[in-house]
Amino acid sequence: MSYPGYPPSDGYPAFPGYPPTGQESVYPPAGQYTYPAVPGGYPPAGGGTYPAAPPSAGFPGAGYPAPGGYPGAPQAGGMPPYPGGAGFGVPPAGPGFGGYPQPPAQNYAGGGPAQIPVGFPGGQAPSPMPGPPAAMVQDTQGTIRAAPDFDAGRDAEILRKAMKGFGTDEQAIIDVVANRSNDQRQKIKAAFKTMYGKDLIKDLKSELSGNVEELILALFMPSTYYDAWSLRHAMKGAGTQESVLIEILCTRTNQEIREIVNCYKSEFGRDIEQDIRADTSGHFERLLISMCQGNRDENQTVDYQKAQEDAQRLYQAGEGRLGTDESCFNMVLASRSFPQLKATVEAYSRIANRDLLSSIDREFSGNVERGLKTIVQCALNRPAFFAERLYHSMRGAGTDDSTLIRIVVTRSEIDLVQIKQMFTQMYQKTLATMIASDTSGDYRRLLLAIVGQ
Repeated sequence: MSYPGYPPSDGYPAFPGYPPTGQESVYPPAGQYTYPAVPGGYPPAGGGTYPAAPPSAGFPGAGYPAPGGYPGAPQAGGMPPYPGGAGFGVPPAGPGFGGYPQPPAQNYAGGGPAQIPVGFPGGQAPSPMPGPPAAMVQDTQGTIRAAPDFDAGRDAEILRKAMKGFGTDEQAIIDVVANRSNDQRQKIKAAFKTMYGKDLIKDLKSELSGNVEELILALFMPSTYYDAWSLRHAMKGAGTQESVLIEILCTRTNQEIREIVNCYKSEFGRDIEQDIRADTSGHFERLLISMCQGNRDENQTVDYQKAQEDAQRLYQAGEGRLGTDESCFNMVLASRSFPQLKATVEAYSRIANRDLLSSIDREFSGNVERGLKTIVQCALNRPAFFAERLYHSMRGAGTDDSTLIRIVVTRSEIDLVQIKQMFTQMYQKTLATMIASDTSGDYRRLLLAIVGQ
């Protein structure tokens, strides 16, 4: 299945001000849950299969502004124009996610193997495994890290010189923005206004255009605001970009979801749940509403007995009956932790003699199918999910630049290192190679500077 197309953009929202740095959120350990290397498995395109994901620690979230709004918020109820920027392209046609067999047993960070011991169920369930040490979930896997010896005033001066006079020194701009964290970029914006009495974003807009402008403006957005804006844009006007709703709401941590919901309200004066209800329906609507609560269990301890019970419950709700009890799938997939869901996927394959994604294929269709499968895929291997999204944004004729920009920017300080590794293993080419062949000019140079070689 292919992701829905992106309608032409009617502008971007007004750029937020300079919020204080908020509390950092961290991803639960991820990237250790592998797709199996089985011929014909996921993904269906590119000829690649999922090998084991490289071991890693968890993913810290990027620094987010504290909830409560950003200065310079747009008028309530509206979708303010985002300064400049090219329109949103149409993703290439092609198959979406295909079914793939159950992943092999894999060690969780800080714990024991995920497989069920011989004789279970019917014997004694293993003791719950401890979660990873706190230090393990603090290591970043991003390609962008905070620059050492950072000086916001010096960077503001570099950017001013790059835009002053005849012509623009795009390379100087790229050298700064691609090598500073999001928090540091916010400080550069504030320093620029203090030093020159001018708005950095307006100056950048006047000097840049097209995809490179959209990419740089996305980099200067506070991370939470960028997610909230992407969701608002996906639901504004005629049509709905369901793939954007799925990509964001089904992959973020609880803290990130709650901050996005608060930002959406403070910046756009709207309730995200009401917008979702107005733009979606049925079981897909219920799944997204569940995601908006930000209440997924994030305990890293795996309860094998519960995994067995949930697997049996899912089987009885789908393959084991005539018709489908959709609410059961929603309940399990929306509330269980990702390590717990992985154990459930493994138990399900033993009960149903088929993998859970194949059963979702058979029991569901359309957007709710894609949403449920995204959750399962993130439980198995989150970087592989984003690698597949990046591949399809550039596969075939044309490029879905908005998806390419959104994923590169939002994952650049979280897990883009692992996404690159999975991309190479899945498609036998590097992400940088595909970007280089699909983009050009300053846009290509900036993307490659963020992604790294």
